[in-house]
Amino acid sequence: MEASVLTTLEYNKIRNMLAERTGSIMGRELAESLVPVSEADTVARRLAETAEARELLNNIPTVPLGGIRDVRAAIKRAELGAVLEPHELLAIGSTLYAARRMKNFFGDLPVATPLLNSIAGQITVLRNIETMIEATVTEQGQIRDDASSELLKLRREIKQAQGRVKERLDSILRSGEYQKFFQDALVTMRGDRYVIPIKQEFRSNFPGIVHDQSASGATLFIEPIAIVHLNNDIKQLMAAEKSEIERILTVAAGHIAKVAAAIAANLAVLARLDFIFAKAKLSIDMQAIEPVINHQGYIKLVQARHPLIAAEQVVPIDVHLGRHFTTLLITGPNTGGKTVTLKTVGLFALMTQAGLFVPAAPDSEMPVIGNIFADIGDEQSIEQSLSTFSGHMTNLVNILKKISANDLVLIDEIGAGTDPSEGAALAMAILEYIHTLGAKTIATTHYSELKTFAYTRPGIENASVEFDIQTLSPTYRLLIGIPGSSNAFAISRRLGLETEIIARARELINKEHADFETVLQALEEQKKLFTVRLDEVKRLEQELNKTKEKLAAKENNLTEKKAAVLAKAQEEAAGVIRQARRTAEEVIAELKEQFSERSGRERQNAIETGRRKLKASSAEINQFAVEDRTDLPALSAAMVTPGMNVYVATLKQKGEVLAVSGADVTVQLGVLKFTVPVSACRVLAEPVKAPGPAAAKRSLMPRAANAARQIDIRGMSIEEAENVLDKYIDDAILSGLTEVLIIHGKGTGALRKGVGAYLKNHPHIKSIQIAELNEGGTGATIAKLI
Repeated sequence: MEASVLTTLEYNKIRNMLAERTGSIMGRELAESLVPVSEADTVARRLAETAEARELLNNIPTVPLGGIRDVRAAIKRAELGAVLEPHELLAIGSTLYAARRMKNFFGDLPVATPLLNSIAGQITVLRNIETMIEATVTEQGQIRDDASSELLKLRREIKQAQGRVKERLDSILRSGEYQKFFQDALVTMRGDRYVIPIKQEFRSNFPGIVHDQSASGATLFIEPIAIVHLNNDIKQLMAAEKSEIERILTVAAGHIAKVAAAIAANLAVLARLDFIFAKAKLSIDMQAIEPVINHQGYIKLVQARHPLIAAEQVVPIDVHLGRHFTTLLITGPNTGGKTVTLKTVGLFALMTQAGLFVPAAPDSEMPVIGNIFADIGDEQSIEQSLSTFSGHMTNLVNILKKISANDLVLIDEIGAGTDPSEGAALAMAILEYIHTLGAKTIATTHYSELKTFAYTRPGIENASVEFDIQTLSPTYRLLIGIPGSSNAFAISRRLGLETEIIARARELINKEHADFETVLQALEEQKKLFTVRLDEVKRLEQELNKTKEKLAAKENNLTEKKAAVLAKAQEEAAGVIRQARRTAEEVIAELKEQFSERSGRERQNAIETGRRKLKASSAEINQFAVEDRTDLPALSAAMVTPGMNVYVATLKQKGEVLAVSGADVTVQLGVLKFTVPVSACRVLAEPVKAPGPAAAKRSLMPRAANAARQIDIRGMSIEEAENVLDKYIDDAILSGLTEVLIIHGKGTGALRKGVGAYLKNHPHIKSIQIAELNEGGTGATIAKLI
């Protein structure tokens, strides 16, 4: 992108806003040098990095970005063999700690951030250098006493020597012999040596070395001769201390020089992370979104807000370009927001390709544009003796030499500053040329001829910025598809211009132009009406969606209740079946007892009594019976009538139709009523009624004469086999058999073991044994009945 375009579209201001949100000098440098790119992969990666940082800040507001110092000069000096100062070591230690903390932070994240993790993974943790610096320098930037054993010894000796000096001076100050010599009874220092202030007139009476005198000359600062040698000792110790400190700093600089490349790499990573999080912070402050990048080359901005206009003043606009048309011609009066529209689209393109989010609605889309060219503002130049027209034309000539199919061209007041007819003709020719090249163009104009031009050229669309005649102020809403009206007559009338003058002006204006302006006004009114109705449709659609959600919730609730009712019914059915089985066992036991003790007539009576009991149990079972009759023919809504008997496939129940309502029917299933789709019902030929006595006999009391001596249960599960054997043994007893053969096969032996365990615990089995070889051997079991 050309630097002039960045200035014209005020991209530099956005870049400054980004720089203010960085936390380090290096991050700020990256922000201040950020420029848009035209490579789709780079744009996608930049936006993805911003999106990850934004997601991270939304979940974890405290990202550890503090402590990063600009130590590039220090590590460079260390590489050259220079001695580093303590404060430089402290800055390097702080930066290394910040790098280690950042790497650990990304290692423990609950949020998936693959791109940022990859960047942070490039950090090299230099814990040994951190430890060395911590052991050398205090947090206040002073060399630690224990930075070396020699330094610790020297500082102890210095303190001891200073203590001896103070003791000697205290004794001198307390001496009565010298009291009258002192200007003040205190000890001070001059040039790292301890001295006492003595009155000028007693100079010859106080032995010592004069180091200084007061401004008036009345006081001399004398080092007593008695402590000269002690001060000399301190001086020597301090010189040795300085030498040891230089040695320690030299060693520390040497260690840092060895890892200078790693520290520099860490700095680059920390700067990049600081820069990326600054982009995320800016997006949060702007309430911006990540634009969807499309590869079809069209712009779709929804509720776009210019980021440099205050939030309480900015009016969101909707702009689309590049799908059905590639040239958008905006007309209308001044102060109508036309230029703001140009700058908004251009700035959004720059921000997107710089990896920045844009303040718009979430479904906004942007393409990756090759180059952006802008001719916006008054280009008049006194120095170059150029008029406004000349300035604009110079810009346009340069632009026309450079544009290609994937570019975006923004032109404000195209053709302005010259004769209207010639300017309009030039504007049409330029727009046609750019349109032929395939570049996307947004231009603004006052010329009425261009409105007709846009109507008659495919791929070129009119637009206008809405203007409220009543308030004489723009609404700043962009209306695509409708050219703007100048509104000169209406504005003049509102401002008080005489009616006769306005009427005469209407007579003088070209009739075709006047008719066209009338059509434009009608179109604008229809547009406003359509917008109101569209808003109403949207409101009704929202209400409809809410109603649908409520109905869906009710349907889910009914489904849950139906499932609960069916589950309860199945549980009750299982209880009834268990009771019926117990009743059957009791009947069989009674029959067996009566068979052995009573005559034939009495046996027959006992059998009839047992049958009645089983019939009663069968009736209870049948009311819960579940039948699969999906083989029955389906019904249509026209075939169903109230009173019809149907089988409901979804509930596996038979019932009677109570009512028909469109594609749904209400069915009586026992004591319950259900509303089900007609498609779930099947035709029943017979009426819905409980099975008769004959059915009960067939289902629960087969004739004894039908019981065979053997039964084959091969291929069944143990549970299935137990159910079958339970009924078979009852039939065998009623048939008078004393021994039965159960064929279970060899297989894995699991079925044989299960059958054996079942027969051993059966109350009517006397004994069991493996069958003879001619009857199946281990593949069959002989059971003797009681």
